[in-house]
Amino acid sequence: MQLIAYILVYPVLWIISILPFRLLYGFSDLIYLLMYRVFGYRKSVVKENLRLVFPDKSEKEIAKITSQFYHHFCDMMVEALKSMTISEAELIKRYKFTNIELINNLEDKQRSVILMCGHYGSWEWIFILQKYVKHKGYAVYKRLANKYFDKLVKQIRARHNTFLITTKETFKVLYAAKQKGELTINGFVSDQSPKAHKALYWNTFMGINVPMYVGAEVLAKKLDMAVVFFSVKRIKRGYYETTFKTITEHPKELKDYEITDIFFKLLEEQIIEAPQFYLWTHKRWKHRDKVPAKFS
Repeated sequence: MQLIAYILVYPVLWIISILPFRLLYGFSDLIYLLMYRVFGYRKSVVKENLRLVFPDKSEKEIAKITSQFYHHFCDMMVEALKSMTISEAELIKRYKFTNIELINNLEDKQRSVILMCGHYGSWEWIFILQKYVKHKGYAVYKRLANKYFDKLVKQIRARHNTFLITTKETFKVLYAAKQKGELTINGFVSDQSPKAHKALYWNTFMGINVPMYVGAEVLAKKLDMAVVFFSVKRIKRGYYETTFKTITEHPKELKDYEITDIFFKLLEEQIIEAPQFYLWTHKRWKHRDKVPAKFS
């Protein structure tokens, strides 16, 4: 069944991916109408999240952010498909780095990097970063249920010399690279919600007490990697600008969970400035009422 699904769906995805951007975003507008106006995909979740973290905003403001978010969300979906066939030259034109020298300086210091981001802006095209750096690129991801689509996603990323690894593979792969003396730059989307009973750490995110993933911080300390946050700003439709900010070059010098706290503060600043570009469809604050006594 997995192969049949792949054979049926892949040609459709490929055809969408070769559309010129003008038509691609027209298709995005159609998806927006269906997803937001007709079917209301997760609209209640989006509005609940927005009301929770922005209690002072009016219903009119919440509705405006919700609509803007769905427009951006649909654009990201079609941009992800465009990754199948987009040229390197086109990516370079559309995804800029304001201070790539920060990463280059870490290379000169022979420092591998943990690159942290949230579900904000656009992370789909960050892989063109490998055009500007010498580090070997890895990104931590969740394996897809369909093995054929999983292979496809890996192939798309590998086009730009970034290799996907699962959470379980991460330490083994990065430790082996360190033993070989390889410099690596390793992407972590670090704002997911861990299971409440397994969480090692809780703190406030957008004013709400929640469990936090600390995997990036733990790896940085174990493998002595610099930690860098990257923020993404949408310049206009289909064009993005990424800026790097060093959290620490020496993670072992920071207190436990300090790296995680700094990351979430930086992410909060982005969200407050332009909330429509955050991924509001996921239930990030679902465990807020389950804070264990030791963390309350």
